[in-house]
Amino acid sequence: MNDFSTIVTGWLFIGAALMLWLGWTLLPVHLGSFFEAEDFAKVHARLHFWIWMYRLHLFGHLVTVMAFVAFATLVSGSPSRILVWPAVAVLGAGLIVAALAAAFYYHFGAWGAIDMKGQPADKIQGFLNSLLVGTEYITCLVRFGRVFFGLGQFVLAIGLFHGALLPLWLSGAAGILGAAAMTVTMAFPDNLEYYRPLFHLNAAWLGAIGVVVLRSGAGLAG
Repeated sequence: MNDFSTIVTGWLFIGAALMLWLGWTLLPVHLGSFFEAEDFAKVHARLHFWIWMYRLHLFGHLVTVMAFVAFATLVSGSPSRILVWPAVAVLGAGLIVAALAAAFYYHFGAWGAIDMKGQPADKIQGFLNSLLVGTEYITCLVRFGRVFFGLGQFVLAIGLFHGALLPLWLSGAAGILGAAAMTVTMAFPDNLEYYRPLFHLNAAWLGAIGVVVLRSGAGLAG
């Protein structure tokens, strides 16, 4: 039977999944790893909606951290907490790093859209050039965020299996997605878009955890 702790945990996961996925999916303009001159005009055309969807996506990272901390607290009576808590610490760090990296694109996408409106091509190019070094560093943060999240997710899967804390298919999905995140990111460091299917699958996985927690109550593996 559900109690306050399982209700809060379940809805945090569902809320996190929706915020992450809808915020990204509804973005009218998706920026690449590096800004391009035409990006700013496209963003400006739907500026306010773009800003709010990006905010929704960014806060989704933080709500996801909250959901995992709530889950770790929920299962703190299990011996598997010795794996769950370290896993949540690492994947939480990955989510925060990913949020900081996304905030870079959010900030300069909005700033560039406003400041570059009506500017000549040479001024826009100068602005792009000024972002190159910073963007190189941010793409590194993107990779670290994904690898950290994947590592935490993989270790979490071990803890889930050990304590039978969730159904086997959800625990197995955590291990597969975590391993895939690390493999894809490190094997193809210059092709950040290869990670995109994993993003959608992770959003579905988060939502599924929320539904299972709400349906099973305190008996999470039920």
